[in-house]
Amino acid sequence: MNNARIVIIDDEPQIRRLLEITLENSGYKVILAENGKQGILLAANHTPDLILLDLGLPDMNGHEVLKELRLWYNKPIFILSALDQEADIVKALDNGANDYLTKPFRTAELQARIRSALRSQQTNNGTTVFTSGDLEVDLTAHTVKKAGEGIKLTATEFSLLVLLLKNEGRVLTHQYILKEIWGVGAQTETQYLRVFIGTLRKKIETNPNQPEHILTESGVGYRFI
Repeated sequence: MNNARIVIIDDEPQIRRLLEITLENSGYKVILAENGKQGILLAANHTPDLILLDLGLPDMNGHEVLKELRLWYNKPIFILSALDQEADIVKALDNGANDYLTKPFRTAELQARIRSALRSQQTNNGTTVFTSGDLEVDLTAHTVKKAGEGIKLTATEFSLLVLLLKNEGRVLTHQYILKEIWGVGAQTETQYLRVFIGTLRKKIETNPNQPEHILTESGVGYRFI
């Protein structure tokens, strides 16, 4: 999906220029905004496939821009910010960001995450069978196979795996996963979640101690690759 449209909302000219050159060289159509209001307007007018959003904007708080976008925009939003505190990262992800990269960031890593997000967006459109390496998950039949062999999951483990799969490449916070799987009252039970992630890894990962599918984002949550 290298012809995808990407809106960049960032007040730093050098960052906008770097991203514009990097992404256009990879075939993306890039649309630039230097503040929050302009970014929201451009996103509404151009319906981009992905948005890159800075939190430190001159006219609006980036978290407010994110929340306003999420009122109607349901495609990937990545946060690119110099703010690297865990609280800022968790807040952005809980407000609907798909990913969070701190400045300075590596452009190769950013592009890899963009490709993953766009690929997931295409895959999820009506697909009922997901494949990742030797892992196959059939949402309709509720079956999981690894290297062609069936794997028995509990109902909770299957729901957890499906939630991660449907958000491939996106960092899901502990609180978000707990709310989606166990309800609002379980949002503080992070140790409970670690136990289920551990058992799920034992069943689907070749080496649970060096997982290839379910990756830990330290202090924040988990990402499925």
